[in-house]
Amino acid sequence: MGETFSQLGLREDENKSILPHDPASSCNATIYASNGSTKSFSSCVPCQRAAGASFVACPTCQGSGEIPRELEKQLVALIPYGDKRLKPRHTKLFVFLAVLICLVTSSLIIFFLFPRSIAAQPAGLNSSNVAFDKADVHINLTSILNISNSNYYPITVTQLTIEILHLSLVVGQVSNSLLLHVGPLASEQMFYAVANRIQDGNTYKICTWLKIKVHHVLLHIQGTLTYSCLSRSEQVVFESYEYVDCRGNTSVPHLLVPHPP
Repeated sequence: MGETFSQLGLREDENKSILPHDPASSCNATIYASNGSTKSFSSCVPCQRAAGASFVACPTCQGSGEIPRELEKQLVALIPYGDKRLKPRHTKLFVFLAVLICLVTSSLIIFFLFPRSIAAQPAGLNSSNVAFDKADVHINLTSILNISNSNYYPITVTQLTIEILHLSLVVGQVSNSLLLHVGPLASEQMFYAVANRIQDGNTYKICTWLKIKVHHVLLHIQGTLTYSCLSRSEQVVFESYEYVDCRGNTSVPHLLVPHPP
């Protein structure tokens, strides 16, 4: 018995109109309800317009009815489950394009930001200044260093450390703080000077004796170049061997080595 009353109450609630009753519109609607289900259907019939009221065509009555204009925004559209508008179109194409764009963007970022090598190539001596005292040979060297940047972003050279050896002994060293900017895929040339003091009797004789025609001294140059890029710091080590004429002062200019393609 209780279940019968509850079902009757539910049917009465379902038969109530969702839209509030407007006395200005004398719109007659017939409600159809099935006994075996809770579905209800309503059919619109032409309404009798009240004087001074504004009406719009009812979108659910196929043009056969009207509703008050102020109730137009309260309508709810019901779309059938099989409607084409509920089925996504070109979904696979959109997903493929999104994945392709992400892959291309990631590949380009990795290609341009991937760290490449920085080349520091000694280009020889630019000039040398030789002096003698009672037992030592003083050689002031000015050398050239070519720096090549193979990256697609600029770098900044911050420090250069040079150490010169003669017969496995350190005869000169220098450390300079720099601020040299090298652009992407570019090369720069820099000069550095090192004061050397050779304390060796045989070398002193080679440089001072007039009977000896060749007055060359072999120097081993070792260097460390420190540069920064993309908020990180790296170092490049280089070395070279140079023959220096210790009899007199010489000046041999060297050209910049072009950047390899």
